[in-house]
Amino acid sequence: MARQIVLDTETTGIDPKKGHRLIEIGCIEIDDLLPTGRTFHHYFNPDRLIEPDAIRVHGITDEMVADKPRFSELSQAFIDFIGDAPLIAHNASFDRGFVNMELERLGLTATDPDRWIDTLEMARYKFPGMANSLDALCRRYNISLAERDKHGALLDARLLAGVYLELSGGKERGLDLTMHGAVSATGEAIIVMDYGPRPRALPSHIHPEEAEAHMAFCLKYLKDKNMWGYTAS
Repeated sequence: MARQIVLDTETTGIDPKKGHRLIEIGCIEIDDLLPTGRTFHHYFNPDRLIEPDAIRVHGITDEMVADKPRFSELSQAFIDFIGDAPLIAHNASFDRGFVNMELERLGLTATDPDRWIDTLEMARYKFPGMANSLDALCRRYNISLAERDKHGALLDARLLAGVYLELSGGKERGLDLTMHGAVSATGEAIIVMDYGPRPRALPSHIHPEEAEAHMAFCLKYLKDKNMWGYTAS
């Protein structure tokens, strides 16, 4: 599996068609389902007020972004970072709508819908009829939410990377998305992921009778080949 970008955004409201804008974007680069340590994370001045309902979700106030750069100042850095990689987001149509709106405002080419991978759709296919919010999926996959008081683009992208790995087949590679201090590709202080062993072993799904039957087969037919270390008594 090639390079992919896990992406999350925070905004002034819920509808870019009504003039709402990006105020934060967080991207994490993964390659072959492993974090590379490269991120793109910035806050933006939206040149408009943030709605109270949005502030209650992400905690970002007008004062916090008043001195931040406009998206236009970092648009090329964002485009360079994502390149032509697939973009992974939860409820991707929301993030895609805001990203494309910001690009189109600048006369830039919008991202193709076909390059977006929606983890919400993946989760609904895998868990039909169940709660499939990012929080619900983190709890289902035992991904810690201890650091998450409110939504934040980089933190949510990190959580989503763990969820995407599980939805894509689980932690065969022993990936543990732990955060450490580092410097991003754009020079900002950011948080980088590392990986380590699975914290606890997966339970066996083999019934004792199946295990006994398998051992009996090995002892009967393999004899001195002893491929699995069994010894005939």
